[in-house]
Amino acid sequence: MKTDISSYNNAWYDTGGSAVKRFVWHFINAFIFNNGLFPVNRLKIFLLQLFGSKIGKGVVIKPSVNIKYPWNLAIGNYSWIGENVWLDSLVKITIGNHVCISQGALLLTGNHDYTKPSFDLIVKEIVLEDGVWIGAKAIVCPGVTCYSHAMLTAGSVATKSLLEYSIYQGNPAVRVKERKIGGGL
Repeated sequence: MKTDISSYNNAWYDTGGSAVKRFVWHFINAFIFNNGLFPVNRLKIFLLQLFGSKIGKGVVIKPSVNIKYPWNLAIGNYSWIGENVWLDSLVKITIGNHVCISQGALLLTGNHDYTKPSFDLIVKEIVLEDGVWIGAKAIVCPGVTCYSHAMLTAGSVATKSLLEYSIYQGNPAVRVKERKIGGGL
């Protein structure tokens, strides 16, 4: 059975940036953000803000971070984006205060409708509330909200929203226990 994919139906999708803006960002992203040899955080923050990101104070963006469209990105105060993180911001990604996104994590706002021959694009926003920790190489799927202080462990896949003060693990991620904060050693 042959399927005609020439009717790929994404005409409704708007990136939020002009062709020129996307073109310029592509090169800035490649040479400054998605580059392990460029560690200057202040310039990264300036460029993100220049391209429409809302960035709080004390944000750290490590080397080799890939950001699709910065105008769809908001990061609160004192949050940390680790090496090799991929922020696929086809639509809004909102990151709260004191959030940690560990090395190699993927935040994916887009997917495709595999039930249609046209493989239509599906996009949904991602929200990481204050105190959330996304573990190394974890994946947050489109439409997920990680509520206050939720934790997604390394290598896990969040396909549904995570409850506050809860630790999730696995693929798909399931709640394994309560996250307790404070107290010391």
